[in-house]
Amino acid sequence: MNKITKLFGLGVCALGLSVLSQSASADVVKDIVKRGELRVAVQTQGPPISYVDTKGNRTGFAVELVAMMAKDIGVKLKLLDYDWKGLIPAVTSGKADFLAADMTPKATRALVLNFTLPYMYSRNVIYAKKSKPFTKWQDACVKGMSVAVTQGSSNIAVLKAKCPLATIKEFAGGGPAVAQAVAADRVDAGINDEASAKGYMIEYPEFHILEGAPDRGPLSFATRPEETHLIRWMDNYLLLIKADGRLDKLKDYWMFSTKWKEEKTPVPKKK
Repeated sequence: MNKITKLFGLGVCALGLSVLSQSASADVVKDIVKRGELRVAVQTQGPPISYVDTKGNRTGFAVELVAMMAKDIGVKLKLLDYDWKGLIPAVTSGKADFLAADMTPKATRALVLNFTLPYMYSRNVIYAKKSKPFTKWQDACVKGMSVAVTQGSSNIAVLKAKCPLATIKEFAGGGPAVAQAVAADRVDAGINDEASAKGYMIEYPEFHILEGAPDRGPLSFATRPEETHLIRWMDNYLLLIKADGRLDKLKDYWMFSTKWKEEKTPVPKKK
């Protein structure tokens, strides 16, 4: 009996060592360098984070940041386009090394993803047509009103908590689809991060951002939970470009101004 127990114990130890060996060898950072290519999942049309402009160029805050990453590593960049709901599956399936988006590291998302340190904190604001009888964001959150939100985004939870009386309507296609719904009077208002909303104020001069904000939260990139080397590398990289000023330069242009809207105009969404 003791002999059998010892053999069983040795078998378990061998299995454990095998698993540890496999885990240790599975390092996506080494894979990236070996293949010479960084594969990043980005949102198809989600300005100012990632979008295609009228010249046919893929651009945006996240696009320029990951292009900088790839250049500093010395590898090529491969951008993989997905709608918002497809970003997480693209990473968990292994198709992408990580996702680069304006994603809030919610507790439920952190169950399946490993998030970087926040690259910034952003207010989520509610906007509407100037013709609507709204001044503050709370004015759009009363019974009988409807608010548009990107399908699958964390702003759904924000609206459920802060606008429980309003009707929440989800739209696939990211922020542009939400703005279009507001413009077409399919809803009374829309919610988005402040940087995106400011851009829509130029595209739709009939819009205005309502006073205040129902939410403020961190924005991060994310990879698979087991990719500890990659997440540490990304955190380190964000700290480095924060220190040398490159991160703030990107944020000033893409997140805190509307120059990008004029200089790198997004392709209008088809009606």
